[in-house]
Amino acid sequence: MTQKPSSDKLITALLQSIDPKQIAESGVRQTVELLLNLIEQLNLKIKELEEENQKLRDENNRLKGEQGKPDIKANKNKKGFEKDHSSEKERKIPKEHRKTSKNQTIKIDREEVVVYPQEKLPADAQFKGYEEVVVQDILLQADNVLFRKEKYYSPSEGKTYLALLPTGYDGEFDPGIKALVVSLYYGGNMTQGKLLEFFEDIGISMSAGHLSNLLIKNQEDFEAEYQEVYTEGLASSPWQHFDQTGARVGGVNHTTNVICNPLYTIYQTTRNKDRLSELKVFQNTTELEFILSELTYELLDTFHLPTKWIHQLKLLPQQTAFTETEFNTLIDEYLSKLGSQYRTRIYESAAIAFYHQQSTIPVIKTLLCDDAPQFKLLTDDLALCWVHEGRHYKKLGPFVACHQKVLDDFLERFWKYYRKLLAYRDSPSRDKARELKSEFWTLFTEKTGYEQLDERKRLTAAKAFELLLVLEHPELPLHNNPAELAARTMVQRRNISYATQTEQGAKAWDIFISLVATTRKLGISFFEYIRVGAARRRHRISQIGHIPSLGNILRDRSSSNPFGWSWLPE
Repeated sequence: MTQKPSSDKLITALLQSIDPKQIAESGVRQTVELLLNLIEQLNLKIKELEEENQKLRDENNRLKGEQGKPDIKANKNKKGFEKDHSSEKERKIPKEHRKTSKNQTIKIDREEVVVYPQEKLPADAQFKGYEEVVVQDILLQADNVLFRKEKYYSPSEGKTYLALLPTGYDGEFDPGIKALVVSLYYGGNMTQGKLLEFFEDIGISMSAGHLSNLLIKNQEDFEAEYQEVYTEGLASSPWQHFDQTGARVGGVNHTTNVICNPLYTIYQTTRNKDRLSELKVFQNTTELEFILSELTYELLDTFHLPTKWIHQLKLLPQQTAFTETEFNTLIDEYLSKLGSQYRTRIYESAAIAFYHQQSTIPVIKTLLCDDAPQFKLLTDDLALCWVHEGRHYKKLGPFVACHQKVLDDFLERFWKYYRKLLAYRDSPSRDKARELKSEFWTLFTEKTGYEQLDERKRLTAAKAFELLLVLEHPELPLHNNPAELAARTMVQRRNISYATQTEQGAKAWDIFISLVATTRKLGISFFEYIRVGAARRRHRISQIGHIPSLGNILRDRSSSNPFGWSWLPE
């Protein structure tokens, strides 16, 4: 069993790590800083070794047929410091809580007058009107109908005529049950097993297979609405939030992509997590197209593709759109000796170039996301999340007390600067932009003597353009929380139902969870949306025309309250 090193061993290791020449050449302050940073490095190394040792012990126990150490996540470590890396407390500005009446949003279905017994009133009692009290209730009971469909037979025609069920009925269940199934499963995060138990309790008999079919199969019309929401959502704003989370489909790892803005949310699950997969998501397609153009060669120059391959590419047809099969054939024939990495870069550059020149779906101008490498170069600009950046600093966890104080002071300045950016968005100006840019460089280039913090600041300074894009475009949000929260919704769905077993099931999850999120952003009841629907579309379950398509609503909202692009005023 491995033991933690004693203080004597720690000091010995520390002294052995010090270069005497370096101490002689530096002053006392520099020497102290050197010692303290060596302590931080050794402490970090000890943590890494402890984690590695625990993994080896767990693996050893597994090979013996035993279980490893349970992965119990505590809120605090042994020293009492918080392990939570969330920055919500620092980011949020406290607001005064004002209680509002919930009755304002309650739909009144019927009114009833409560009469005071006249015999109990005194003779001089005067009527003073009514005092209103809203009482909420729900009627939930089975309403099983036996339809007797008239049937006729024509001997002359040899044909049977059978009356049709009323509009909206299909199979053995009416629109109300179908809407409830979809709403509780996708909107309420219930499992299929619990849904079956619930229906059995209220007197509804439904098989597991039929329930699965209701949730997954025959959703082509809902898919059409999903596609329309995506197109209108992309058109509603030149910037979009983007994030990703893991998924499992048929036991195989996939990735669920989340793209949204204040009006809509769309989920799309893909097999891979790379630039080409993201381009498929952006274009809402399963097959990419490619083009060799000026933008293609600009991107290849960024990727440092050797000149000889660029010359070879310029011998191929230019400004011509190729399907994936056609482009594969060209590359195989004319660049057969091309390595796999360079081949991928050519595919990415040609696909990005095609995406920016196509007109089938709106092109995203600015992507608000984290700094994952696969997001870069896909759009004209990339805006990074300040909350995500702050999370890097909360993960430092210094061991030395003075470094803890230095980090706390820096984080206080970090979030103070963040709030200045928030205030700037409300009243932007060129002078304020210059001041904030200067303050950024001061904040992230000052040396603190805590090496890990200084290195982290250097990495932040390298992303100055992406973090300060808001100074040129004040409409941009400063964080990517909407996409991260949307990704968490899919994680919750995955925790409840684990995973989908088929691609069709994964597609149904994407469609309906997208519609749930979008209806809620638009202030529409998802249950009513499923149950009532619009007369112009057959896919709504009851087909009664009260709610227009989500695409139309989204288009109207974006035109009346645009999240458009505007330049910083002179």
